[in-house]
Amino acid sequence: YCDVVGSKKNASHMNKHVLCAKLVSLLVCVGVGWLEFDYLELLHNSTFCLVPRGRRLGSFRFLESLQAACIPVLLSNGWELPFSDVIDWSQAVIEGDERLLLQIPSTVHSIDDDKILAFRQRTQMLWEAYFSSVDKIVLTTLEIIKDRVFSHVSRNKLMWNSLPGGLFILPEYSTNLADYPFYYLSQGLSPGQDFTAVIHAVSPLVSQSQPIMRLLQVVSKSKYCSQIIILWNCEKAAPPRSKWPQTPVPLTIIEGKRKRSSRFLPYNIISTDAVLSLDEDTVLLTSEVNFAFVVWRSFPDRIVGYPPRSHFWDNSKQAWGYTSKWTNEFSIVLTGAAFYHRYYHHLFTYYLPATLRTLVDQTANCEDILMNFLVSAVTKLPPIKVTQRKQYKEVFSVILCTNELPKIYGVKSSHWPNPDHFSQRQDCINAFASWFGHMPLVHSLFRLDPVLFKDQVSVLRKKYKDLERP
Repeated sequence: YCDVVGSKKNASHMNKHVLCAKLVSLLVCVGVGWLEFDYLELLHNSTFCLVPRGRRLGSFRFLESLQAACIPVLLSNGWELPFSDVIDWSQAVIEGDERLLLQIPSTVHSIDDDKILAFRQRTQMLWEAYFSSVDKIVLTTLEIIKDRVFSHVSRNKLMWNSLPGGLFILPEYSTNLADYPFYYLSQGLSPGQDFTAVIHAVSPLVSQSQPIMRLLQVVSKSKYCSQIIILWNCEKAAPPRSKWPQTPVPLTIIEGKRKRSSRFLPYNIISTDAVLSLDEDTVLLTSEVNFAFVVWRSFPDRIVGYPPRSHFWDNSKQAWGYTSKWTNEFSIVLTGAAFYHRYYHHLFTYYLPATLRTLVDQTANCEDILMNFLVSAVTKLPPIKVTQRKQYKEVFSVILCTNELPKIYGVKSSHWPNPDHFSQRQDCINAFASWFGHMPLVHSLFRLDPVLFKDQVSVLRKKYKDLERP
């Protein structure tokens, strides 16, 4: 160790033996000692890590410290830290003077516990956002260059230095912090007080009693609904507006060109912060819609909705599995009945690779899982599940859109009678995890109920009374 950092060439004109003696004194002062230890274990168990210059001005120990959430103590005078024109390193590292090594112990001991925690959290944020892979380092470099060239639409320092990090902020979408779901709290802002409902339709309109007709009436009665969009993804042409019921809010029909990925395109007509994504056969009450929206306004960066699912690791197959069993734990909320911020449409279209969207379109499946992957990768958080009616059961009548006469299916816990549907979703989870390089989905036990939902009090005291109906 001393031979590396104490050579005459790299010691800033300090005598090799003097530098080594001072380093030994410093190690003894901070209590490391000369016992045998596992290097990685020591890194992870340390609060501060010395980062002296190596054979060049910088040191690989810097990235090791970031990864281990060990606060780097820099001992390399004149070193320009990586990406320092956008990253505020003063909140993540301590810069020492390699000529005044014996002052380092008193410096680190003077830092209080709250600041230490903040520093360690920032090291993890910066490591995960910009340094955890060669791809991220290269992409960060390219994005900084792009910000320099197109300075009129560049990301500001807050975007680079707070979650989710600059790589998840696409300035083509907006340069206004208020347009993103991640900065409401820090800026003292709140999301909009209305939403746009996007109903995914794959069945021909043959009857006024179809589930989609009832769903239109339920959603349009919500006091928070500003408009409804029917995304028409059926082979048959969309019916004219006169065939659809009159609604108290604007109703627009958009052609989806039979692509499942079209469900999450950034349509200009969506002007609200919140999007309510719905399958055509979703069964909800207006009270359930209202409650879910109120919850979403408290968690605008997450998916908030009703149908939960989960992933798990299958040791026998050495692969990720997917389950639709209703348990206390979940990691996915299906977008057949869920709220999320419209910015995720932009990320889905312009951040994710075309290969993943092509997989979704070819299988006509998994777009809801991919959206959950994306949101969890961005936020590092699970979705939020809200409570539905006590007697609610996932039983739907689904009309398949074919060139033949429509066939009616009674489907339990699934919108698709296709026997390959479940196995496809298993394959999708593994394909998505492979592209992300890790499993971003996060398990949760957290669920939100309406106030007094199950309390044995008068129904008149309950804000969402309809949820009590059988």
